[in-house]
Amino acid sequence: MPLFVVATPIGNLSDISRRAGEVLAEADVVFAEDTRHSRKLFAALAIQTTLRPYHEHSDQKARDEILRLLEQGRKVAIITDAGTPCISDPGYRLVRAAAAAGHRVEPVPGASAPIAFLSAAGLPTDSFTFVGFLPSKAVARGARLKELMKLPNTVVCFESPGRLAAALAQIAEIDPAREVVVGREITKLHEEFVRGEAAVVSQELSGRGAARGECVIGFAGAREAAPATDADVARLAAALVDAGVRTRAASKVLAKMCGLSASDAYAIMLGAADE
Repeated sequence: MPLFVVATPIGNLSDISRRAGEVLAEADVVFAEDTRHSRKLFAALAIQTTLRPYHEHSDQKARDEILRLLEQGRKVAIITDAGTPCISDPGYRLVRAAAAAGHRVEPVPGASAPIAFLSAAGLPTDSFTFVGFLPSKAVARGARLKELMKLPNTVVCFESPGRLAAALAQIAEIDPAREVVVGREITKLHEEFVRGEAAVVSQELSGRGAARGECVIGFAGAREAAPATDADVARLAAALVDAGVRTRAASKVLAKMCGLSASDAYAIMLGAADE
């Protein structure tokens, strides 16, 4: 019998699939991130399967118990509080252990906050990076954002309501014109998407006071620099001459900033110096 990895709703209970409901109802035991939270879902669906905890603090002993149940041919499923297990959650350790022990792992797909966000955000999705939660400390968060904002593809991350304004302010400080989308309370009653340049989105949301509900931030990848024109090259070369930079050093700067070969840059600097 495989280990079933079952996605549950991220807000709207109607988003649970028929298959997911059947697997949870027919399982011998379901391991949940928070059994108190999952009991509400089970009650709404009239599911009476036994619930046991498996969460970020579960140790090898807990995984061994699940592996024993699988060895006995029991039907075992794992769920998280909301969305797809093992996505920004510790369930991957159990999946890895089950696979290593020779058990099949069967996904029962459904809701996923990052994917739901991307489907409605309007950001490029041909390539994206999901990074889970940003660091909670401002300095570490700023350093992480500077790294992420260098990537050429869309970036998606989670952020707590209490830190949303601070994170957006840091994004706007790094690149105020960067395209940003914030998704809040996705699939819930007060679902909202705010789109625009980083500086505008930051100002709009900070003016509302503390955010409420689960938040997802996405931003577009770094823009490629436009190729330098002949006029750009000439202006930079003249500026380097006026600044008194030696020809050899100036040609290296010109080559790096304008994407020129070393020989072409040197020839241009010689010409600029003569003029």
